[in-house]
Amino acid sequence: MSTSTSRPRRALVTGASSGIGAATVRRLRAEGWQVVATARRADRLAALAQETGADTFVADVTDGADVERLAAYVAADGPLDALVNNAGGAFGLDSVEKADLDHWRRMYELNVLGTLRVTQAVLPQLRADGGGDVVVVTSTAAYGPYEGGAGYTGAKAAERMLATTLRWEIVGEPIRVLEIAPGAVATDEFALVRFDGDEARAAAVYDGYQPLVAEDIADAIAWTLSRPPHVNIDLLVVRPRAQASNTKTARTGV
Repeated sequence: MSTSTSRPRRALVTGASSGIGAATVRRLRAEGWQVVATARRADRLAALAQETGADTFVADVTDGADVERLAAYVAADGPLDALVNNAGGAFGLDSVEKADLDHWRRMYELNVLGTLRVTQAVLPQLRADGGGDVVVVTSTAAYGPYEGGAGYTGAKAAERMLATTLRWEIVGEPIRVLEIAPGAVATDEFALVRFDGDEARAAAVYDGYQPLVAEDIADAIAWTLSRPPHVNIDLLVVRPRAQASNTKTARTGV
């Protein structure tokens, strides 16, 4: 949101080693942004840095000490204009009755507390640098239940409330809080991770229709960040044309 024309805008993108995060790094770099890409996997970050010229920092957003080091690294290297909270994920598709508590715990740690940790750590820098943007990538799962999804929908709904409440709490400051809620996005890892590496089960999620791809959401993120400073995109829901809701998708083979 910075109006400065004397330097490139600078963003921190979490969950940048694959999927939407990596696509967002590529898109912002293509638009002239300076980008700090962070994730847990050093090898993937190194490849992304070589490809895009992005700066990288290896960190786990569920680790408080890692997040502190990340924030210090970002602050030491210049002003920050945007934080893209993208790190997240789903684990399992169990009923409430048979839910795996460890799966639920991991989803809340990653999607909710990870977003909270990084946002808390970076907000002071956004303020000090004259304002900026906090993007939170939630999901349409935050807006409606589906069978087997209570852990993930609950975590994403909590992340949505984090973003909405933060917007209310800092209104009047030159900081925008922007929420992007994707529907079905076929990335290289989301469904595969959810189903513990079961390739057939992961592929079946996207059978019979054209899902979104990571670049579609990167496009949405870049668009929200490019709006004039007085324009706040509170919520942008992005679904495939074939997906009317979390539980209704037209699997016509088109």
